[in-house]
Amino acid sequence: MVVPAYNEEERLPRTLARLYEYYEAQSYGYDVIVVNDGSKDRTAALVNEFAAGHPKFRLLEYGTNRGKGYAVRTGILAAEGDLILFCDADLATPQEETEKLLPRMAAGADIAIGSRPLRESNLEKRQPLYREMFGRMSNKLIQLLAVRGIQDTQCGFKMFSKKAAHDIFKRCKIDQFGFDFECLMIARDLGYRIDEVPIRWLDQEGSKVVLMRDGPRALRDLVKIRLAGKKRRIAPRDP
Repeated sequence: MVVPAYNEEERLPRTLARLYEYYEAQSYGYDVIVVNDGSKDRTAALVNEFAAGHPKFRLLEYGTNRGKGYAVRTGILAAEGDLILFCDADLATPQEETEKLLPRMAAGADIAIGSRPLRESNLEKRQPLYREMFGRMSNKLIQLLAVRGIQDTQCGFKMFSKKAAHDIFKRCKIDQFGFDFECLMIARDLGYRIDEVPIRWLDQEGSKVVLMRDGPRALRDLVKIRLAGKKRRIAPRDP
């Protein structure tokens, strides 16, 4: 599992404890990589303190804030499990929703993604209306330009086979929030099967997405990768 983290000292203690509690109760093995994306608070110290007593947890970090896409990519390319899940540090999708992704992977999916708009999903606590409306409009645009038929590219709860994960993320180039639709677009280009899965989801305060800053940036990235064409999208990223 990969957890990107930027200035998460307030949420991380609860998140790490919950991850440990949940996965220790499962019958399969696991490990957790927390990627510190240049945090300015005690994020790194808290992860190291927790990992000292929990050897299945480890920290990866680098000096400056590079963006969520960079953090997820760093963690996924370092992960070695047969299945690699990344989730947000706020656990807006509760960890037990892992149980809904695993059967899809066992049935042949290369990627299983949590999807909030599906009728069977349970949004126990919704986003503020303006964020929800922005999200819906963004998803429509992403479907039009990038990944037709996928209703929710941006949910931070995605599981990949190791092969698919490494094959896709070695080609990803977007360091910010647009990495979600980029990785799925590349997955489609490479012929991987993507299953959308209904989930339980609860909005959490403290989102790092600033709409007036990140919305235009994501739109720019979307247009850029769409115009790049398949050949350039699937070209491996420069080291």
